[in-house]
Amino acid sequence: MKNNYKLGAALSVLGILAGLLCLYFLADTYNTVIHTHFNAGDWEESNTVRIVYAVLGWLGTAAGALSVAVLWGFLNKQDWAWFWGAVAGTILLLAGFFPIIPAADSGLPIPTLWVFLLAAVLWFGMLFVGGVSGKIITLTFIAGLAYVLTFIDGVAPLSKFQTTFQSAETFVENPNAFWNGMYIISQQINWWGAAAWAMFIFGAFKRKSWAVPVGIFAAVMSMIGGYPMGIHNVAEAQRFSMFLPAPILSTALLIFLLLPSTKKIIEE
Repeated sequence: MKNNYKLGAALSVLGILAGLLCLYFLADTYNTVIHTHFNAGDWEESNTVRIVYAVLGWLGTAAGALSVAVLWGFLNKQDWAWFWGAVAGTILLLAGFFPIIPAADSGLPIPTLWVFLLAAVLWFGMLFVGGVSGKIITLTFIAGLAYVLTFIDGVAPLSKFQTTFQSAETFVENPNAFWNGMYIISQQINWWGAAAWAMFIFGAFKRKSWAVPVGIFAAVMSMIGGYPMGIHNVAEAQRFSMFLPAPILSTALLIFLLLPSTKKIIEE
């Protein structure tokens, strides 16, 4: 399958289709999901969907457009095509997966599942065409889980920030005042961490020496952004917090990245 330009071209068509479906499905379900959450009393969730669906729509559509360039690359037998196809797949995996969560919470259809499935085929297929080793595929797949979970940890604070907000007259007495500030700051910390995990994945694909320090940065950002909110949420709700999977997985990846053998796995 390595250097199979015909297969790469076929996969890039899937990427184009996934990008177009992402645009259509998110636009089609945007107001339905917002109003369903609002009518159920989850006004903060509806506001969060307004922001996150738009961001994912931009990213997913851009990844579909990138797949057109990748198709051109394969048709002209360019060596770089598989890498940028894998980049498009990485973005589309996130754009297809997250919208499933708020839609399913509302009991609505989850059409972006098709975007996610097409993106998964695109991602793995591009790695096979690029001749990426099994060890790197395994490592980047696990890092991909951290990438998605860390992004989700950047979505939840948007809702938590709204529900803990107080007016200037009452914020001094509000015990959630500190956490209100923590939520809004942690929101971008987690999204930067997710972006860093994506950069680590891309660096590992290309066997770049800078992949390890970028991965360390990504793991620490995820831990800083996730652990405080997760621990607070456990104390607050008296149950396991969904803020915690991202930092826990990132901690495990951090330990692995600090091993001397990891640098050899990536660079060899």
